[in-house]
Amino acid sequence: MQLHPEISDSIRDFIAAQHMFFVATAPLDAGGHVNLSPKGLAGSLAVLGAHRVAYLDYGGSGAETIAHIRENGRITLMFAAFDGPPNILRLYGTGRPVFAGDADFDELRAAFPVVHNRLRAIIDVNVERVQDSCGYAVPHMSFEGHRDRLTATWADKDGAAAQRYWAKKNPESIDGLPAMPPAGEPIGRLVRPPSAGATHPE
Repeated sequence: MQLHPEISDSIRDFIAAQHMFFVATAPLDAGGHVNLSPKGLAGSLAVLGAHRVAYLDYGGSGAETIAHIRENGRITLMFAAFDGPPNILRLYGTGRPVFAGDADFDELRAAFPVVHNRLRAIIDVNVERVQDSCGYAVPHMSFEGHRDRLTATWADKDGAAAQRYWAKKNPESIDGLPAMPPAGEPIGRLVRPPSAGATHPE
């Protein structure tokens, strides 16, 4: 295991070379469920600084990450090398969901080169710990391509339809924490204030 003072250029290159990553969050309640989500789609993650990353959060059947970081902010991103030299990288930090209509949404959205429909939020992460490890037990796996079903399914639907879907499917986490608002309510009302413990506000 090795700790790094920041996201260096070489770490940024490693992140950019990965086709997927994983996101882990948990509620404060010890009886609540820890959540682990795989993330893909090319161009959906951006390194914004030495201690800051963000990724595009696409709507699905659950909203555990949004619910958890609204409650407590804690989040970990993990990248694993499935080809090339073995490596596992973890970024520990605090996150916040940024929604369309929030003051800094457009600025954050401009950091991503891709345009996809069904974008539910941007998860903005203040990285407090950068750590990698050997990854010797991670298997070699080949990459065939990104799936397009998520975006293709919603290609002909407008934003109002998406918000109705999220309000119906994503009102709370599986433990009952609030996630997305009822249809018609300002989505920006859900933004969690920046963590008071944030150490690298970039």
